[in-house]
Amino acid sequence: MIFARSPAAHAAHQLVSALQRRMVGAQEQVAHAAGEADQFRELTWGRDEGRHGGGARWSVVDTKVFDRASVNVSQVHYDDEPSKRLSSATALSTIIHPRHPHAPSVHLHVSWTEMRDGSGYWRIMADLNPSIPDTAQALRGKADFLAALRAAAPAVFDEATRQGDRYFFIPALERHRGVAHFYLEQYATADRDADAALARAVGEAAIDQHASIVGEALRAHGPASIEARARQLAYHTVYLFQVLTLDRGTTSGLLIHDQNDVGILGSLPSQVDRALLASWRSRVPSPVDQLVDRLLGALPAGDVVTVDDVTKRALATAVRAFYQANPQALDLQARGDVVPPTVSNHRS
Repeated sequence: MIFARSPAAHAAHQLVSALQRRMVGAQEQVAHAAGEADQFRELTWGRDEGRHGGGARWSVVDTKVFDRASVNVSQVHYDDEPSKRLSSATALSTIIHPRHPHAPSVHLHVSWTEMRDGSGYWRIMADLNPSIPDTAQALRGKADFLAALRAAAPAVFDEATRQGDRYFFIPALERHRGVAHFYLEQYATADRDADAALARAVGEAAIDQHASIVGEALRAHGPASIEARARQLAYHTVYLFQVLTLDRGTTSGLLIHDQNDVGILGSLPSQVDRALLASWRSRVPSPVDQLVDRLLGALPAGDVVTVDDVTKRALATAVRAFYQANPQALDLQARGDVVPPTVSNHRS
């Protein structure tokens, strides 16, 4: 696998790889503390057979502690294609869905985008996503997660949480995806070292605090009730709905190339309620209702359906085909104050 030549891209890759190791280690410690020997496994993929970079994804699925967990680091570059607007893109993208309904999911994204002229910026996202947000333990978890992010990034915390709350709102359902949202888009100051330090600090805070919250939840709760499992299934359906109909990062990744569809959709939980998803079709604006139809067509038949790798590929194909046929629908996706030109950056 050939990586980018730029020193800034090299430093960014080192940074996100360190965060990847930290996340995997923290989650394995959570599992071991719960009495399970869960270990992540590495899968690699190459962009254009590695000529333009690629990535390594550490994942674990279907254990007593983890429903789905994916910790992906990638670097795509165009060192041999100077006509491209983009020089390189280096990213950590991770999602942890614990098995227990009272243990919250977490999403973390830290990426460095470098343009052909040497300019660049960071994208930093961290959000806490409990299936059951209304218990005392869940409320403490939210407060602790936000406090950790504030301590990591005090100067930008208020702006980042405002942007995060905007980005992760789901208009059709009149709710947010999670309970704590941090989002900086195209973040860059005159001090590149300080910017990288901020990205690292936010990533480390989110990783460490989430592991602490999950560990506490597993110690506090015994076997999950039928009601708790039902609430988790409904929330996992919300999560899939938001990712596949609103999330710009996911859509951009699928539109840029089709060489890592399973990795890009590594954020999806293991099961969703197909009937519940279908019930939201009437709530979305046109032509997104057509996208919901395509998603339902890609899912297996049944009420509670499993989202395995085969289904992820079908869902990726459905999303890609919809936006290729309806590019104007991209304007209906989630956004902060700044909308990054991610797809166009990869063009000549």
